[in-house]
Amino acid sequence: MRNNRFNQQKKEDLHRINGNIRAREVRLVGDNVEQGVYTIQEALRMADQLELDLVEISPTAVPPVVKIMDYQKFLYQQKKKQKEAKAKSVKVVVKEIRFGPQTDDHDFNFKLKHAKSFLEEGSKVKAYVFFKGRSILFKEQGEVLLLRFATELEEYAKVDQLPALEGKKMIMMLSPKKAPVKAPVAPKKEVEKKEVVKKEAPEQTEE
Repeated sequence: MRNNRFNQQKKEDLHRINGNIRAREVRLVGDNVEQGVYTIQEALRMADQLELDLVEISPTAVPPVVKIMDYQKFLYQQKKKQKEAKAKSVKVVVKEIRFGPQTDDHDFNFKLKHAKSFLEEGSKVKAYVFFKGRSILFKEQGEVLLLRFATELEEYAKVDQLPALEGKKMIMMLSPKKAPVKAPVAPKKEVEKKEVVKKEAPEQTEE
């Protein structure tokens, strides 16, 4: 419903409403109204009669387009839609795996196992080799290590970024492969149990 508090434009409002609409003439649209071009005074009077708000929905049009609606209800629906869209959006989680340029096989396999679990849960993996001090001389060795890591994970991940040196780190980005769609398993048919009918012995008659 139209309310006096809507006469003062709020900073969070996306539209001019009611008395804040500056145009002298407007093109009116909306339900239960005769659409057309009106003076702003006529449009406001029509909104008052319906106990609704006059909302400027296209300020750049000539003349600006306005609509008669319940603005408070409109804002509520917009916030609800944004909240639902946010809930549906998938958050990308990035897990880091750090290596040294001379990582041994035991440590490599240990981190490989962790990377597999991260990818299986849907997280991205940022694998990098950290070069400390003079170890930057072994950058080719670090690249070989990362490429070996990617090869070991080819069933689980795709490479988003090949090994690239950024400062003291050589970084490679991996993202999980989409799991293959498994064909639905047909339910097993229940074996019908046959009822065992016991045959009763015929009654003997006394002679």
